[in-house]
Amino acid sequence: MPIPYSIQRSTPSRRPCLMAVLRMAGLRPTRQRIALAELLFEGPHRHVSAEELHAEAGEARVGVSLATVYNTLHQFREAGLLREVTVDAARSYFDTNTSDHHHFYIEDEERVVDVPSNSISIQGLPDAPRGMEISHVDVVIRVRRAADTQK
Repeated sequence: MPIPYSIQRSTPSRRPCLMAVLRMAGLRPTRQRIALAELLFEGPHRHVSAEELHAEAGEARVGVSLATVYNTLHQFREAGLLREVTVDAARSYFDTNTSDHHHFYIEDEERVVDVPSNSISIQGLPDAPRGMEISHVDVVIRVRRAADTQK
């Protein structure tokens, strides 16, 4: 269950807030987790791959391995701080907006963008198997530039 809070611009004065958020999520606020949280949550909601975040960390002179970035992103997802958007078996993006919403995957640009929340209506879902309940539905609509506009 997501923790009800909003992380906006991350400044030096936001570090104690990020530490508190990590603790509330059940995560120890290590130097690397705090640094990655600062990069992730420093602006408006966004979608980022582990490789993109690793590159940003390098530019910000945050010394973390790609494996640490992957582990941290998955820990943040498990704690409800991020949503994972899987576009295929080999590629996932992490969304700082944890509310229920859907996505476009722009294949030509390898980029994920939000679908306006009132644009999709889902009807006729099957009943969940016995003893289960539907927790949420993720829709990823794959798009690419139309052939007549690729010139």
